[in-house]
Amino acid sequence: MELPLHSLALNQASEAMATFFAKQRVVACIGDHFALSCFCLTRPLQGVVVGAATTEDEGFDLVTRTNPSVVICTEDLESGYGINLLRRVKNTLPNCKRLILLKRETQSVVQEAMEACADAVIFQSSLGSGKGDFIQALTALGEGSVYYPEKIRRLVAVQAMNAGLPALVDSLTKRELEVVTAVARGLKNQAIAETLCISLETVKTHLTNAMGKLGAQDRTQLAVMALLHGLIGPMG
Repeated sequence: MELPLHSLALNQASEAMATFFAKQRVVACIGDHFALSCFCLTRPLQGVVVGAATTEDEGFDLVTRTNPSVVICTEDLESGYGINLLRRVKNTLPNCKRLILLKRETQSVVQEAMEACADAVIFQSSLGSGKGDFIQALTALGEGSVYYPEKIRRLVAVQAMNAGLPALVDSLTKRELEVVTAVARGLKNQAIAETLCISLETVKTHLTNAMGKLGAQDRTQLAVMALLHGLIGPMG
């Protein structure tokens, strides 16, 4: 695959990266030394990356020492496992946003990443393909939302059929399900209110009720649990 190095889309992507990273503190944990070096030397990231590592333990140590706003990691690391790192970050620094790039495009790995409550999950193969997953993921994280592209949701939907999750005690109402679906699409409360033509307070009420029924503590867990229970189709 040839990368369009001088395309308008690539220039726009670079500008979008600069906008997002200007307000962030980033820890990058990427298993490949060359890829990690190139990532950290990208112009929008200069002065923004507060720590970089190739192993799970090094990455977690950097998180505890630097208190980043975003962790970006790959599934495969020099030692350890990227998804384990996400779990540790979630438990230690729950407000830190977590983006993971998966090398293996399998149902089991996708579900594992979702269960680790990654705020954004994308495949490494999508980078440079023109799909814009990385930039869309950054945009969603910057807005306090989640990002799971259709290909990810399709694998979760298939896995949900055999997930073995206990049945919900209380089913979601039609409106609650619409709100949860909007959350999984990455919409914020105001956008949800405008899309569904309801008040902002009504959106918050539906979110609170849905979180209680799904046992979710935040928007990411809400979207993940809805996907794993098969409440949301792959098209969102």
